[in-house]
Amino acid sequence: MLTDDFVLALNPDPTKRAVCIERRKYDLIRAVILGNLQEYGPMTFTELGGLMEDQLREDFDGSVMWYYTMVKLDLEARGELRRVPKSILQLMELSRQERDFPCIL
Repeated sequence: MLTDDFVLALNPDPTKRAVCIERRKYDLIRAVILGNLQEYGPMTFTELGGLMEDQLREDFDGSVMWYYTMVKLDLEARGELRRVPKSILQLMELSRQERDFPCIL
């Protein structure tokens, strides 16, 4: 049973399963993803992941890259961020909705 302490992270691919993530970890990773994209603009999956590793390495309990990947997929599924169409690398950007309403960290 899902409680308020967990978030069901969706996947934009309907054939893939959703995963349960601790809410405090989900909220932190989400805030860092959205904050970095607001501050620096579109970034590749690898660039954003590397930046997050640098920012969270010391204080995060768990694999930053695993949580980053799961939360990023959830944000895509919920329409908060998107892959830039026709980009050679997986370029991520905030959806129009997120650009219009700044994220408060």
